Amino acid sequence: MLATITLYDLSVFVHVTAVVVGFGATFAEAVSFPLAMKLDPRHLPYVHRLGVVINQRLATPALVVIILTGIYQTADRWEFGEFWISATFLIAIVLGGLNGAYFIPTDRRLAAMAERDLAAGGLSDDYRRQARREGMVGGLTGLLIVLAIFLMVTKP
Repeated sequence: MLATITLYDLSVFVHVTAVVVGFGATFAEAVSFPLAMKLDPRHLPYVHRLGVVINQRLATPALVVIILTGIYQTADRWEFGEFWISATFLIAIVLGGLNGAYFIPTDRRLAAMAERDLAAGGLSDDYRRQARREGMVGGLTGLLIVLAIFLMVTKP
């Protein structure tokens, strides 16, 4: 029996792969910061630079692919007005905004702050406060990603 693979099937494959590759790496950021703090705070500038690279080179291009394949799939088989599709597109837009307007500039700023603070003898309260805030926003972002996956799988 030969399997019939349609353009829609390929689109779903590319879509899911983009989610795994693009956003899977962002979940690793949640463990890299505490690990760097535990091992040696001198690793923190690297952790923040890694966050910039992950968000620029994996998450952002993946999000573009996710949105484009999502538009194709919706046009092919679904309705744009369905709740689960509208909510998922909204989440994708929010994720893109957070990535470009918050995570990338914040990680750049925190990398410079960590270097400066460490050269001066220790991490400042301001650095710790901003890093903690970024971690909380990252946790919320992770929940949004999981919510989008739930909506796409269950199609409520």
